Amino acid sequence: MIIIGLGNPEERYNDTPHNIGFEIIDKIANNNNFPAFGLSKKFRALVSENIINNKKVILAKPQDYMNQSGLAVKAIKLFYKKDIIVIHDDIDLPIGTIRISKNRGSAGHKGVDSIIKEIGSKDFTRIRIGIQPSKGKPSDVTKYVLKKLAKNDQEKMIKEAVKTLHELNYC
Repeated sequence: MIIIGLGNPEERYNDTPHNIGFEIIDKIANNNNFPAFGLSKKFRALVSENIINNKKVILAKPQDYMNQSGLAVKAIKLFYKKDIIVIHDDIDLPIGTIRISKNRGSAGHKGVDSIIKEIGSKDFTRIRIGIQPSKGKPSDVTKYVLKKLAKNDQEKMIKEAVKTLHELNYC
C-alpha cells in the first residue's frame, strides 16, 4: 500500500493547512515505528517503508510544490505498481472533517489536478481533510492555506485522519 501526503517542501510551510498531508504522514510514521524518511531522487519524494498488519506500507511526501505533486506520485505508482491513497487538505470541508473519495475530480485542488493529469486517471483513493474555518470559506483561500494553523485545530485534524485511516485498516 502506498500512502502519499501532499504538502509543500520548504520549512516555512510547516504547520499550515496546505501541509496537513505531510503532518499526517509524519504521525503515521511515528505511530508505527517507520525508519527516518529518505530523499528518493527517482521519486522526487521523501519515502519510508515498513510493515503494518503484515502489509508493506510505503509512506511518501512529494518534494515538488503542491501544484506539481503528480510528478512524484506518477513515479512512485509506476515503480511499485500498487494502488495509492492520497491525503490532502480540502477547503470545502469544515475543519477536522474527513471525507474519503475515489474516482472523483479535483474540485479545484491543484495538487490533485496534477496527480490526475500525470497518472491519467481519477482512479485513486483520496483522504480529504477539512480545513475550512468555522466562519466559512475565506475570501483569499491562497493566503489562508499558507498561514500557520492553530495548534488545537492541527492536532484535531491529524488525530481524526489517523483514526480514520486506522479504522479503514490502511495503517
